[in-house]
Amino acid sequence: MQSSRSKGIYMILVGASLWGASGTAVQYLFEQKHLSPDWLLMVRMIVAGLIMLIYDKYAGRDIWAIWRHPTHRYKIIVYAIIGMFMTQYGYFIAIQYGNAATATVLQYLMPVIVLVYSLWRTKHFPGKIEVTAVFLATMGTYLLVTKGNWDTLAISQQTLFWGILSAFAMAFYTLYPREMLKTYSSTMVIGWSMFIGGIFINVFLQPWPFIGIMDFGTVIGMTVLILFGTLIAFYCYLDSTKYIKASEVGALASVEPLSSVLLAVVILHVDFGLAEILGVACIISTVFLLARQK
Repeated sequence: MQSSRSKGIYMILVGASLWGASGTAVQYLFEQKHLSPDWLLMVRMIVAGLIMLIYDKYAGRDIWAIWRHPTHRYKIIVYAIIGMFMTQYGYFIAIQYGNAATATVLQYLMPVIVLVYSLWRTKHFPGKIEVTAVFLATMGTYLLVTKGNWDTLAISQQTLFWGILSAFAMAFYTLYPREMLKTYSSTMVIGWSMFIGGIFINVFLQPWPFIGIMDFGTVIGMTVLILFGTLIAFYCYLDSTKYIKASEVGALASVEPLSSVLLAVVILHVDFGLAEILGVACIISTVFLLARQK
């Protein structure tokens, strides 16, 4: 029992750290290799989506079942565009205008958005933990975007807008597919939504021709993003839920913004001062607080 629990903790820590690393890889590909966010996101979503669907197919699952259901065929399209696509697109654009660390931390406002929505739906009056979580998230965001200079904005308006939009999309991404996940595997739902999102980018944003530098460094960066930051990270996150409680998964997943900040500072030399560090601490602490909720 103890070894299974240790395995679960190890897997979620690895998965969340790799998610954080993917943000650093994206920033590297934008700044050093000058890749287009539209093109990079399209490739990531189509390749990762196809691999997940192929995995499900060889696992003996009927990957076309979701399209034969009269309601789910429409829900997977809505989920792919509003949930999967907007979550990742907002995140990528926030990185483009700012940096991976700031974009990741802003995206981690998602648990508070889910909390506020749940309170509104259930007409539940917030308790002390919930009020504290909202306050910390607000204070953390304020410290992050002002660097402690209360009358000025230390990050661009575009970074703030797309980072928060990504958090709202991620909240939708978290809440919307619950019914489908009772019927289909997670890899099937995520695989189809990624593939559809990639096709959506190709048709409506048309990220061609290729712009940027295609060399060995680009291949390494894209491998980190797709293989480690998407496929292995997702597998570790999903499999960890077999061994530890969901509340523990949510708390330990806060390693993602920590790893993103650490890698951005060490590898990409992103400037993070005391105010930003306090802001990160405030936002991450909300995850631990909310994970204690039953």
